[in-house]
Amino acid sequence: MSRKNKAQRREINADPIYRSKLASRFINKIMQDGKKSLAENIFYDAMDLVAEKTEENSMEVLKAALNNVMPVLEIKTRRVGGANYQVPVEADNRRRLTLGLRWMIQAARDRSERKMVDRVANEIIAAYNEEGGAVRKKEEVHRMAEANKAFAHYRW
Repeated sequence: MSRKNKAQRREINADPIYRSKLASRFINKIMQDGKKSLAENIFYDAMDLVAEKTEENSMEVLKAALNNVMPVLEIKTRRVGGANYQVPVEADNRRRLTLGLRWMIQAARDRSERKMVDRVANEIIAAYNEEGGAVRKKEEVHRMAEANKAFAHYRW
């Protein structure tokens, strides 16, 4: 399968309420088994909860939380002469956003609250305050990249 370049990427439509492509991507990440309306309900209810708890614009809180979660570096495994090296590589903006969204949703799923709405809302607030599972994941990846800085010359 060949990689798609920028011109071939599928265009994502903005969501109807916030008119934001970021919100659409977040909803699509929450979605499981094609149940988009359920994912939308979870997202919009969580955003209402975020606005209620932080008393700020929920979309601004989401953007700030994502900025706290998006990694600058990532680790890619590279095989050189029979040995596998963890090579730190700078992540481009689209990849940073994808990883940030993925980690936030995964951290929300790993939380202990009973309802997914509460999990998503609390994870967004935690990331906004630079806490929570998604921020921990980012710091872990950055630590790995820092530890393997010696192999940066294997970058491709």
